[in-house]
Amino acid sequence: MHTTVLLQEAVDALAVKPGGTYVDGTFGRGGHSRLILERLGESGRLIAFDRDPAAWEVGQAFDDARFRMIHDSFSRIKEVLRQLNVDRVDGILLDLGVSSPQLEDAQRGFSFRLGGALDMRMDTSQGQTAAEWIASVSEAHLGEVIRNYGEERFAKQIARAIVKARARQPIVATDQLSAIVAAAMPARARESKQNPATRTFQAIRIYLNQELEKLSLALPQCVEILSSGGRLVAISFHSLEDRIVKRFMRELSNPDILPKELPLRAKEVQLLSRPKLRLVGKAIRPGGKEIAANPRARSAVMRVAERINTT
Repeated sequence: MHTTVLLQEAVDALAVKPGGTYVDGTFGRGGHSRLILERLGESGRLIAFDRDPAAWEVGQAFDDARFRMIHDSFSRIKEVLRQLNVDRVDGILLDLGVSSPQLEDAQRGFSFRLGGALDMRMDTSQGQTAAEWIASVSEAHLGEVIRNYGEERFAKQIARAIVKARARQPIVATDQLSAIVAAAMPARARESKQNPATRTFQAIRIYLNQELEKLSLALPQCVEILSSGGRLVAISFHSLEDRIVKRFMRELSNPDILPKELPLRAKEVQLLSRPKLRLVGKAIRPGGKEIAANPRARSAVMRVAERINTT
């Protein structure tokens, strides 16, 4: 079972209009989509995206004429909506990261707690598995990935240990990799509450699936297709994601400062320098009750912005 994080808060933030058109950019197991559909009227429309074939199958089972399930990344949102003859939408929800079913399925390879194939692909129909990548990546590049995407202090030591271990035998299972990482960590790090492999697994997953790059590609497209008053809601689960979302929303909520030497009329300057977003409230985090019921919610951060000046 998947417990949707910030379910009510996220859908409330969308301010769903009964006849509006909405996008659930990360369908997962459909928690947010179900609640959005409850709030839509007969003329409303919901388009959901997910790269995961298992999530796509769940969405395909939805028996609702207002709903459309797309097996694709939200990084292609503008192109896909154009193919569906949708120019503008009234709200977009991005619930980032991995879902509980992905973590709990040992064969997906996302969890260091479960012994299974070292896969880690969001879309299991394409791309390199983590095992294939680890088998050929250079020690230097591996260290960079672990440091940059996992914010791991001991990235160099971990990369060296992985390369030495793969010379003895292929690293093909999650428990193999977890044990190698744990052994490479200093004793003080192994004694912390967090599993020693947490950051390394996060780093490899983010890198293989190009999660930050796809998020950076999607955000400008989201703003472009939002109607005036449309809401962009993003839920992040680690600092790298949240930093991208926060910076993007903040920059687009401030007027552009154009160079004085540009040959533009006053009206053109005024139009080009207008902010495109208005921040809605402060960052929202799960409350104590939600975290107690679903510990995975503890790192969630939700940010909301509203589209302005689309004309």
